Amino acid sequence: MTSVSLSRVLRAQMLKEWRQLGRQFGATLTPLLFFAVVVALFPLSTQPSPERLATIAGPVVWVAALLSAMLALQTLFRSDYDDGSLQLMALSPTPLWLQVWAKQFAHWTTSGLPLVLLGPVAGYSLNLPAEANLTLVLALLLGTLSLSALGAMGAALTVGLGQGGLLFSVLVLPLMVPTLILGARATELAGAGLSASGALNVLAAITLLTATLTPFATAAALRVSLE
Repeated sequence: MTSVSLSRVLRAQMLKEWRQLGRQFGATLTPLLFFAVVVALFPLSTQPSPERLATIAGPVVWVAALLSAMLALQTLFRSDYDDGSLQLMALSPTPLWLQVWAKQFAHWTTSGLPLVLLGPVAGYSLNLPAEANLTLVLALLLGTLSLSALGAMGAALTVGLGQGGLLFSVLVLPLMVPTLILGARATELAGAGLSASGALNVLAAITLLTATLTPFATAAALRVSLE
């Protein structure tokens, strides 16, 4: 696979995802609104002192990001499965794992990247110290890429099921927990003025592994779902 072919596949998937974004703008916006609502409502359930908000800011942002990612990813391949595009992808001479990688990256630009951009706003609303924002953005950048890769694998396993939402959660939630813990821990450490490099390094390693290995598992799961 040459770099020209790779860029052509990625460009085609990006254009397709963005066209779907235009056609299904409400569905694309729902996970982002969900993220904002969870971050806004969580402080109402506890004492809204600035110190307490700063303490819980990291876990709250990360739980909201994880749930929002799951909401966006569980139907990642559903429209392709319904209109037959998935069959064409499987029959294409382009390796299916490469198309999967391009699709999940393109989908991340419309679901994970907006969460990264909203992270500092959420942190500010929860009184997270400004010096922790860079760590929060880095952790969300790494973490949302990992969540997208894991979520794509779960979506591939459940794409053939009519109501696979519960099974999707059961399958992918345990796999996403390490990313949640490390991302929240890195944000907490940065908020306390401590070094978060250890947690970020482990999170980067997990992201590298999931981003490079899961496309093969996702492609295999899609082929099983199509049989």
